[in-house]
Amino acid sequence: MNETPEVAVLRLGHRPGRDDRMTTHVGLTARALGADRVIFPDNAGGSLETVADITDRFGGPFEVELTDSPRGVVRNWEGQIVHLTMYGERIQDVEAEVRETSRTEPLLVVVGSEKVPFDVYEAADWNVAVTNQPHSEVAGLAVFLDRLFEGEELEREWNDADRRVVPQETGKRVESVEPNSEPTDK
Repeated sequence: MNETPEVAVLRLGHRPGRDDRMTTHVGLTARALGADRVIFPDNAGGSLETVADITDRFGGPFEVELTDSPRGVVRNWEGQIVHLTMYGERIQDVEAEVRETSRTEPLLVVVGSEKVPFDVYEAADWNVAVTNQPHSEVAGLAVFLDRLFEGEELEREWNDADRRVVPQETGKRVESVEPNSEPTDK
């Protein structure tokens, strides 16, 4: 992908025990589908560890961090803000404008957990819905990032990886990136 301003994903809220897997998947989806970093609330340290481990093993660049004030990240963001919500404008109606803006300004994509405070809706430059039906925030993030990057993120090259998945019709194949190593077939 071209050199463009940062795209960061903020997980707004995390309920330990209830949201552990979903918060981790927000981070993994952000990484796999083209974002530059993910910011988790400070009580999501397990998700940070998992996403950092995947980045170490399967490559980057990608950053993962914790914040003690997710809403402070929103308040202090220097760039544009997209809040993903089923109550927002249809993605197909705003995606071109968001995409154009993201080429010149950093973009923060806010993904909720529990009830999102109204000030987040007000702070957002766009409240965007990937359908106006209830569904997973991970699915919404994946569709949004794919629309934002127009599928280019699927061709991304990964740096500093220890291993890589080799696409194939059936089975699982993972190769070590280290020289003189044998692929693993299952």
